[in-house]
Amino acid sequence: MKKALVISAIASNQGKTLLSMALLHHYKKSICPFKCGPDFIDPQFHERIAQTPSVNLDGYMMNEEQLEWMFQKYFDKDVAIVEGVMGYYDGMDKGASAYDVARTLHIPSLLILDAGGSYITVSAVLKGMLTFRQDNTIKAVVLNNISSAMHYELVKKHIEAECAGVVVCGWIQKGLKTLSSTHLGLDLKELNSQMIESVSQDVLEHIDIEVLESVMDVVLKDVSNYPFEKVPRKEEVCILVKDENFSFLYYDNLKFLQEVYKKVIIISSTKDEVIPSEADIVILIGGYVETKEHYARVKDSIHFKNSLIEHAKKKKIYAECAGLIYLGKSCDTKEMSGILPITFTLTNKRQRLGYYKCELNGKVIKGHAFHYTKILQAPPTDIKLYKVSKKSAKEGGYKQGNIFATYLHTMWRLG
Repeated sequence: MKKALVISAIASNQGKTLLSMALLHHYKKSICPFKCGPDFIDPQFHERIAQTPSVNLDGYMMNEEQLEWMFQKYFDKDVAIVEGVMGYYDGMDKGASAYDVARTLHIPSLLILDAGGSYITVSAVLKGMLTFRQDNTIKAVVLNNISSAMHYELVKKHIEAECAGVVVCGWIQKGLKTLSSTHLGLDLKELNSQMIESVSQDVLEHIDIEVLESVMDVVLKDVSNYPFEKVPRKEEVCILVKDENFSFLYYDNLKFLQEVYKKVIIISSTKDEVIPSEADIVILIGGYVETKEHYARVKDSIHFKNSLIEHAKKKKIYAECAGLIYLGKSCDTKEMSGILPITFTLTNKRQRLGYYKCELNGKVIKGHAFHYTKILQAPPTDIKLYKVSKKSAKEGGYKQGNIFATYLHTMWRLG
C-alpha cells in the first residue's frame, strides 16, 4: 500500500520545512514531494533534496476533482510527502489550506507542535485543532523545541490522555540549525549534501519512523476523467526561458507545455543564449531580476536581449512577474530590455502577497502574486488584478500586440 503524509503546524515558522526536509532525505529513493499552495521556493527546495520534481497542490486555483487528478498524476512512487502552508486551517476560506488538501485527497496529516516553554498547554492546543473540524485527517504529532527526553515524555503523557487517536511519533531537539531566507523565500544557496545529511539526521534522531509509517497508509480514489478543458495541440515551437534568474515554474506547467506544443526548448538568459529563429512563442517565467545579485547575471546578456527584442517585433511573448519586469525599460537604475514602455522600482515593502484574480475578455483567471517591485510609469491598461478578499484592483499586466505580461502566476492547465 502506498503511503502519504501532509506535514502541517499551527502557524508558519514552526518547523514544517525542517521536518519535510528530513523526511524527503530519508525517503529520497522512493519519494514524491508535493507542496500545498502556490509557493515556488519550497518545491525548488524539495527537488534539491529528493532529486525529483515537487508538485504544487492548490485548492484555490483547482477544484477538488482537479486536485485529485493532479495528485494521482504525479504520485508515481511509494511515498508522498506534502508540505503544508502556514497553519493547518489557514486558507480554508479559499479552499486552499493544508486541511482542505488533506481532506480532499484523504491523506493523513501530521502536526509539528512547538512545545518550547510548555507542556500541558500543548495538548489543549492539539485538542482545539482536532475539534475545530470533525473531518480533519490529523493522525500524528511531532513535538518541536523539546529541551530533554524528560520534557518530551511529560508532553506526550498529556497528549495521550487528552487526544485519543493521535500518535505521538517523537521529538526534535531545541536549538537545531535553521535555514536563512531571502526577500522571496528560503535561501537555497546554502544547501549542500553534507548539510542536508547532517540536519536530517539531527531532526530524525528522536522520531520513530515505524510509528509514523503506521498512520501513513493512503487509498487512492479512481480518477479516470481529465477534469480540465482540453487544449488542441499546437504545431508551434515554444521557448521557455528558465535559469537562475527565471526559475519560478510549476512543474505541471512544464509538463503542460510539453503536451501542447510541438517542441519545447529551454534556454538560459544568464548564459546569454539566443532565442532560436524557429520560435513561435517565448515564455519568461517569474524569479529575480530586480536585485543587484541577480541583475548582474543578466545585464551583459546582450545576445539574449537582442534576440528577444527581435522576436517581439512579430511573434508572441508571455511573461510572469520577473518576466514582466525584464520586458520593461528599467527597474531603478537597472536597464532591462525596453520592449514594453514600463519602469519599475524595488521597494522594501511587499507590494502583493496572496491569491488574486484577473478578469480578461469575460473570463476569470485565478492565480497568485508575490513581489516587492511596483510600477512607476506605464501606459494605461485594462489588465487589473483583484485581491480575492477585496473588490479594489490595481494594474497587474500589460498587453501590447503579441505580448502579454503580468504579475500574476497561474497554472496553465487551467486556461
